[in-house]
Amino acid sequence: MSESLLERSSARSSEHEQLLQVQDLKTYFPTPRGLVKAVDGVSFELERGKTLGIVGESGSGKSVLSRSIMRLLPRKTELHGQVMFDGRDLTNMKQAELRDVWGAEIAMVFQDPMTSLNPVMRIGPQITESIRHHLGVNKAEARETAIALLTSVGIPEPIRRLKEYPHQLSGGMRQRVTIAIALACGPRLLIADEPTTALDVTVQAQILDLLKVQQSERFMGMILVTHDLGVVAGRTDDIAVMYAGKIVEQAPTDELFADVKMPYTEALLQSIPRLSNHSHTRLQSIKGRPPDLVNLPKGCRFAARCPYVQDKCLAEEPPLIPITGKPDHLYRCWFPVGTAAGEAALESNRAAGKIDHEIDPAAAGEIIA
Repeated sequence: MSESLLERSSARSSEHEQLLQVQDLKTYFPTPRGLVKAVDGVSFELERGKTLGIVGESGSGKSVLSRSIMRLLPRKTELHGQVMFDGRDLTNMKQAELRDVWGAEIAMVFQDPMTSLNPVMRIGPQITESIRHHLGVNKAEARETAIALLTSVGIPEPIRRLKEYPHQLSGGMRQRVTIAIALACGPRLLIADEPTTALDVTVQAQILDLLKVQQSERFMGMILVTHDLGVVAGRTDDIAVMYAGKIVEQAPTDELFADVKMPYTEALLQSIPRLSNHSHTRLQSIKGRPPDLVNLPKGCRFAARCPYVQDKCLAEEPPLIPITGKPDHLYRCWFPVGTAAGEAALESNRAAGKIDHEIDPAAAGEIIA
């Protein structure tokens, strides 16, 4: 049996290995106005070889969460809670220790490759730098590895590309380069933070498919951060929906789409354009704006924008609880979607003229299909 097969066999034997455990993570930024509670008590687990999708609109805290896991934060940030990676608490590590983890064990693909790549350095040195640092190989071996990486992520003429600068590549090519850099040292956890931002639709699909293939072949854990539930529908094992710094719904992917419980998750589904709509159909949007993270509301953080809202929602913050008989499906709502209480709340608001559009219960089914 070859070395690669031995490595893969060893990896598969620990298929249910708990790779990442985030416990009550809080990330606060001091400002003249007060503490910005960007991440406010988030907990989840990720097994090796599994993919978790973190979904939410801009300002929900998903990107700050991904940077908090890696400790890529400003110096004055207040970080509380635990981030256990392979039995080690990353929140207590010194910077020198973290540098041995970054790239080698945990890697990140950032939103915009033009800002994450060095514009005055050729592609080759940007890839080989981490390879030589973490793997201790010579220049020639690092170059051969870089060529193999570029080939594996679908970049044609990889030898020529090593000599080019980022501005000489298309957006899709640059993102493939950032993926190659992230994969260079064989990390066990890959965090992809909005990896398809500003890319054409067809290129987006190619990048997402590439990430899925690389994750499966390398048996990595992966966190896919996005604002689009359609992106994670067929590419993740579990989904965590974030709003105003908290997880408001979390479930296995198929389960979440089959039985949405949190009104915010339902609103995200409603806002996705669908091919079944007639031409010029008005797009649905979530009315209002997310709350001020310095002065958070007393009750449910989504209450001011929620079509199900009742007095209790404004007074008491709902806990994150499981569905009866489904411990893996958690939600944070007093009047959940699809329940008698939820339907009664919706009907009372409809009768009072508080709802300006109809809610389509078939939205989740169309996204999955």
